[in-house]
Amino acid sequence: MPNLQSFAGVAHEAFDLSVGEATMPLTLVEVAPLPATGLNPQPFSLVFRGTSAIVLPQKMYSLSNATLGRLSIFLVPIGRDPVGVLYQAVFN
Repeated sequence: MPNLQSFAGVAHEAFDLSVGEATMPLTLVEVAPLPATGLNPQPFSLVFRGTSAIVLPQKMYSLSNATLGRLSIFLVPIGRDPVGVLYQAVFN
């Protein structure tokens, strides 16, 4: 699994989220470090934005990016902004 630096290198890039036979575009809009814990010395969070009006439920999704390839990430919808729906992934 990529680390904080790997995701920081693709901030603001496109990711394709697989939804059945279709894909939904997401943009990685935030990569933020979190306070260190005993289990993980470098936890971090990611926030993705999707422009679809549909809010996807929290669960594991398959995402792909040109640089990082295919990843399985647990996403949680955390709200909306003027552009779309925001989803967060926390690595702790």
